[in-house]
Amino acid sequence: MCGRMFLALAAITALCFPERLWAQFTDPRTYTVSPVGVNQLETDFGYARADASIDNSLVIGGAHLKLQQATVSYSHNFSLLGDLAWVKASAPLARLSGYVAGTRISGSTSGAGDASLELATLIKGGQALSAAEFSKYESATTCGMGVTVTAPTGEYNSNKLLNLGAHRWSIKPEVGISQPFGAERTWVIDGYVNTYFFSDNTSYRGTEVLRQEPLPGLEAHISHDFTPRFWASVDARYAFRGDTLVDGVDQNSAQRSLTLGSEASWSPRSRHTFELVVAKAVVHKNAPAATGVAMRYVYNWCHSDKVTCP
Repeated sequence: MCGRMFLALAAITALCFPERLWAQFTDPRTYTVSPVGVNQLETDFGYARADASIDNSLVIGGAHLKLQQATVSYSHNFSLLGDLAWVKASAPLARLSGYVAGTRISGSTSGAGDASLELATLIKGGQALSAAEFSKYESATTCGMGVTVTAPTGEYNSNKLLNLGAHRWSIKPEVGISQPFGAERTWVIDGYVNTYFFSDNTSYRGTEVLRQEPLPGLEAHISHDFTPRFWASVDARYAFRGDTLVDGVDQNSAQRSLTLGSEASWSPRSRHTFELVVAKAVVHKNAPAATGVAMRYVYNWCHSDKVTCP
């Protein structure tokens, strides 16, 4: 019994937390126009808790996990063939703890998580604009595409109960469209289509090979400018498939999940932005029944001192 619980809790760690709940969403208004030459330094702190594994072959019953994570990210806007593009690198530090109710099984760990790199560009309606040109820009329909690669840089030990790394690569290509509407264009609706692809974890439970099928996702966001410096959104993500195999044996663990959330963004000054993100899984077949919240601070500056950031 204890050995089965041990493997169950390890499975939750390996499969649930590499794609953290609040990080599953692509932020609303991601594929909208902003000036080239802008840099952003972002720090965020997130908390999530979950009580279910996406591997239903390992019954876990009363398992409870808590994740606290701080992430530092840097992004830069530039021109790519005349269109706006950006690159973003992120590195997390985290603490994970968990236990199984009714047993003596518990554990905790802290350290580095899996780092990621994103490259994206607008492919329609997203001409690269200087800060001066952007000040005269009127919002319009935009379409973009991007890819995020997550590397197995996090701490991982197949013999430990809890791990912060997934011990596998993942790549997430994505296409998004953003449509402003309303009399003063203060409303924005975003739609994204993306898919996670995973490499194999060749050290799952020590010597086994974990393989996961692609995990597609659909997202919808609607946001509103309440003032020129404050907007808020309502967000939804639906994910499906992503079945897992262990040493070639199908675990019959195809997922179906619906996550709802909200984000609020406030910029008291042009260089400073504060954001709050909340999310909760309301449908979670073979997926974590999870709730998460994150607080974020963003500082931006221009590449050239001769250019004034908007």
